[in-house]
This record gives sequence, structure tokens and C-alpha cells, in this order.
Amino acid sequence: MKKTEEKQTKSVLYSNIKITKLPDSEVEITGEISADKIAPFRKEALEYIGKNAQIDGFRKGKIPEKILVSKVGEIAVLEEMAEIAISKMYPDLLLEHKIDAIGRPEIALTKIAAGSDLSFKIKTAVMPEVALPDYKKIAEAENKKPVEKITVTEKEIEEVIMEVRKSRVDHTAHDHAKMSKDEHDKAVEMSLPTFDDAFVKTVGDFKDVADFKAKVTENIQKDKEHKANEKKRIEIAEAVIKETKADLPKIVVEAELDKMEAQFNDDITRMGIKAEDYMKHLKKTREEMRAEWRPDALKRATLQIVLHKIAETEKIVTDKDRAEKEIKAILEHYPDADLNRVRGYVESMLVNEMVFDLLVGKK
Repeated sequence: MKKTEEKQTKSVLYSNIKITKLPDSEVEITGEISADKIAPFRKEALEYIGKNAQIDGFRKGKIPEKILVSKVGEIAVLEEMAEIAISKMYPDLLLEHKIDAIGRPEIALTKIAAGSDLSFKIKTAVMPEVALPDYKKIAEAENKKPVEKITVTEKEIEEVIMEVRKSRVDHTAHDHAKMSKDEHDKAVEMSLPTFDDAFVKTVGDFKDVADFKAKVTENIQKDKEHKANEKKRIEIAEAVIKETKADLPKIVVEAELDKMEAQFNDDITRMGIKAEDYMKHLKKTREEMRAEWRPDALKRATLQIVLHKIAETEKIVTDKDRAEKEIKAILEHYPDADLNRVRGYVESMLVNEMVFDLLVGKK
């Protein structure tokens, strides 16, 4: 049964907060933001809308307010103002009411009109009851398993050399349209540049062939070590997940499915194919694809819960200086990104990194 708890907040932004506990480790938060508290976000909302609006005769970001509002509508401006206000107050709301939220919240505006108070409803997943196994013992057992010695073979070095030589072939004398594959391959082979000291100096900052091979060997070694470390992380994570008991919130699993679907669509689009056409080719619906992804989504969601709980147990917190550097770097590349979401992503990523370092025995 639902248990409802009402609290009056002293926040400068929101009021009349009501928190309702829902099944499946979820809560519903309702509240209001007064019209005078929303008004200051109008300029920021108009700037954001103006950057993305296209109106003939005006450059993006240079559209007069009156024309912009007449184009997109006053309600669109109000909705953007509300979204900005809610994104700014949401972290404080969670902190004040001690809500251990996870995943992205579902936000709905239940009442919005010019000059009126805003009413909102937020549904979010919260940290479920988690029965962690003895993760240190499990990690120790996984770390003791024999690992294959990492080496770089001469064949691997030669393959890199061949790829570099092929990338420098002059194709101006080749009419690829009239060539068969065999003819094309022979033409490339005949045109390969000689691999010598003079050649490697044109490729990059290399002294000679020996220097090139040494650096290629080092890069391959590092890449293999990175992959081996990732493999070990996955093995430990799966072993811990297997022994963990937790009832995952549906929102969290659905959020993982959304991420997987977005990645799938991006990958297909980069290949120049529409996701709908690709699924027709596979003779599968979107729902069938998501059903196939669900086991992996469940595993990913469980991993996030496990990492969060271990971090809490071990009192692992984010290095603030490092987090700020990471946040700054992301915002430089994506200036329109929401600061709170970027901060949440960075802090979660860094904490997860420290948890994995703990499990694999890195100092």
C-alpha cells in the first residue's frame, strides 16, 4: 500500500511538497513553484530556445524576443522556464527530504499558465534494499585466478606496419571503378611505399624504424593491458552481481533500455541506415528488440546499484577537484549541456572508477 508523507519546505524555490512512496522502490514527489520564482528564468529560457530556433531572416541566438515568442508560443517559453527551475531545485529537494534517488526522474508539469503558480509531479526510483554478498572475498577469489601473460608478437607489429603502408598508397593511378577486388589488391600491393627510416619520419615523430616498432609495441601492450583490466572488472562485477539480492526499480531498468536503444540508433545512423529500415530487415519490432536487450539492461542496472551500495559501505566519495576538472572539460565541448546532469554523470563515473579500483586491488 502507498504510504504518504507530507512536508512543508522552506526552500526559496518550491513549496507544498508531498512525497508518496510507490511500489518497486519508487517515489512520487508533487509540489509547486510560485510564479514570481519562475519569472527570473525567462531570460535563460529565451536564450536556450533562441539558440535552437530557426526563423527566416534571423541568425540563431539573435532573434528578437517578440518574434521568437510569436513563433514558438508563450507556453513553450513557460515550459522551458519550468524545466530550468525544476532542474535547479531538484538536487536540493532530494537533499532536504533525504531521498536517495537513482536514475533519471520522470517530470511532468501538472499546471502551467502565464502569471500562475506552477504545479509539478516527479517520479523517481530510489535505492532499493540491497543484500550485498562478501564482495571483497569474491573479488579476491577472482583476482587470484591465473591470467594469461600479455605479450606483443612480431605478427601484430607487422600488421600495424602494413596498415600504415596501405594508408599511404597513392591511388591516383588506379581506376577502382574498372578493377576487380583481386586487381585492386594487387595494385595496392605494387604501390606500397618502402618501409624504411625515411618513411617512418613522414608518419609521425619517429627517429627510425626501430623507434617506430618500439612505440608500436608499447601502444599494443598498453591496449592489451587495458582490455585485460576491463575483462577482469567484468568478471568481478558479474560474480558479485550473481550473489546480490535486490529488487530493481522498473524506472532504472527502463532507463538502461533507453540508453541501449539510443546507442543502437546512433550506431545504425552512422552506417547511413535508418533504424526502422534495419529492424524491418531483421523482421523485428522495437518491442521485440527491447525484450532481447532486457537481460543485459537488468545486469547493467544491477551493477549500478551494486557499485552505489559498495561506495556507500566503503565511504567512497568523489574527489571534488578532479570532478570539477572533468565537468569543465565536458562543458567546454558541450556548452548547452545541463550542469546538474553533467555533474551527476561525472561524480557517478568517478565513484564507480574508485569502487572498481578497490575490487581489482589497485591503489
